[in-house]
Amino acid sequence: MTRFSTPLRLVSLAAALAWSASALAAEPGALIQGSKFSITTADIQADALRMPQEMRSIVLAKPQTVTQIASNLYARRSIAQQAEADGLDKDPTIAAALQIARDKVLSDAWMEKMDKANEPKPEAAEAMARAAYKAKPERFKADEQVRARHILVAGTNAESRAKADKILADLKAGGDFTKLAKEHSADKSNADKGGDLGFFGRGQMVPEFESVAFALTKKGDLSGVVESKFGFHIIQLEEKKPAGIRPYDEVKADLVKEISASVKQEARVAHAQKMQQGVTTNAEAIAAFAAKYAAEHPTAPTAPNAGSAQQKPAVK
Repeated sequence: MTRFSTPLRLVSLAAALAWSASALAAEPGALIQGSKFSITTADIQADALRMPQEMRSIVLAKPQTVTQIASNLYARRSIAQQAEADGLDKDPTIAAALQIARDKVLSDAWMEKMDKANEPKPEAAEAMARAAYKAKPERFKADEQVRARHILVAGTNAESRAKADKILADLKAGGDFTKLAKEHSADKSNADKGGDLGFFGRGQMVPEFESVAFALTKKGDLSGVVESKFGFHIIQLEEKKPAGIRPYDEVKADLVKEISASVKQEARVAHAQKMQQGVTTNAEAIAAFAAKYAAEHPTAPTAPNAGSAQQKPAVK
């Protein structure tokens, strides 16, 4: 179940509330209409704010997921109205939670508005980016890199070796590397791109592969058959980048983005500092609350080696 899916029970409840109720005339923009309220496109768009930006166009372009989200919202709102009728919104803790939720929505909206107001003009951001590039060129040092493509024959037995030898012979006889990679490479992450791995530096590939790839000198150079734990590789050099300072045009987009984020963050910090003026902290009250909470909620014992159990081995 994805993070945006709805529990079946909740969907069923929403359906019962939405479609078995005696519905009023549908409101403009209503996606689900009940006897007392509807779920509109505005509700869907507001709920979508919780999703990562890149996910919204995927989720909201499918009628099935929009139906699911709308059903969930209808169920939640129906239950919330029942909770209000039961007076739960008068409970101090729940009332505080509602206030905090409201504060978050409004403060997020205000900060987004503030960020837009403080977004530097493109020409100003680029000027600052150029200045940052010139001020600390050491930031943009790059080690030697190669761009290569490969064909991987899986397995390390004699049959796999024979297949790799045959592919290499075909390449030396004028075979098209891109075509042969699409047909034969077991590395499906790049086979459709003709085995193109893009640029990579030292330490990113297994040692056997890396040493051969960096030893190739001219575009189009072919390696012999290279064995690694993944099988047998045939490598072709596409391009080499010597170690040095990356050119400005190569880092411009990232620098402009960094500058823009920095300007907006500085504006946020300045505003936060302004809001802190005249604010006092009641240290005694905080200490008393913490002590009372600690007494009422003893810390659960930590499982042995709990930290080490979460560690994951590095993958190259």
